[in-house]
Amino acid sequence: MIKVCALSSLDDRKPFAADVEGTDVVLVRDGERVHALADLCSHAAVSLSEGEVSRKGIECWLHGSCFDLETGAPSSPPASEPVDVYAVDIRDGDVFVDVTVTTN
Repeated sequence: MIKVCALSSLDDRKPFAADVEGTDVVLVRDGERVHALADLCSHAAVSLSEGEVSRKGIECWLHGSCFDLETGAPSSPPASEPVDVYAVDIRDGDVFVDVTVTTN
């Protein structure tokens, strides 16, 4: 697990782009939970961190594909493939991510 940032630096339900050991990751805080997904839409290969978070998940700004924060599965077209979801741990107020462990 690699320390990425302090939990307090994440705004609730606002995407946060991070580089974790050379892997582009988008973090999304949801209360006291943090989700980490690959920061690349599986449909158009654009950054998900530039999109918005809705009740359905994180939405790609280019074509509107939405990805579930828990599973990375697309919930709306045109994307049909999921994005990777990474293991997250919050310790002592810091967010740690392991890009070697996908949870989907």
